[in-house]
Amino acid sequence: MNPLWVSAMKAEMEALQHNRTWDLVTLPKGECTIGYKWVFSVKYLVDGSVDRYKVRLFAKGFTQILGKIFGAKFALVAKLNTIRLLVSLVVSHSWPLHQLDVNNTFLNGDLSETINMDPPLDFWAQGEYSGNVYCL
Repeated sequence: MNPLWVSAMKAEMEALQHNRTWDLVTLPKGECTIGYKWVFSVKYLVDGSVDRYKVRLFAKGFTQILGKIFGAKFALVAKLNTIRLLVSLVVSHSWPLHQLDVNNTFLNGDLSETINMDPPLDFWAQGEYSGNVYCL
């Protein structure tokens, strides 16, 4: 694998560990895990040159079973029409508008359920991950 992607993956893992996203635990008997997915993207500068390689680690929440692993949840998401309205207000009032690219984002919420996620295979070789799972 390209060393630039590997370093981006390590940076993502370090940020997640720094924010105490999970505890490394032995999977309790009778419990199941959800998988993970790496999402890779290249960020470009205005002139078209590569700015950086960005990697995100996502839990495959779509594999959860309603009532068994989680209860009903609601996630607030901005609709495209809302964003269009805000941009039109900015333009009509000649307000300044700035673009921001956030390096790492984390939800501010505690899980009421115990969710166990498989650790990324890319990091099992370090020994401490062998046989353990992430308790989110």
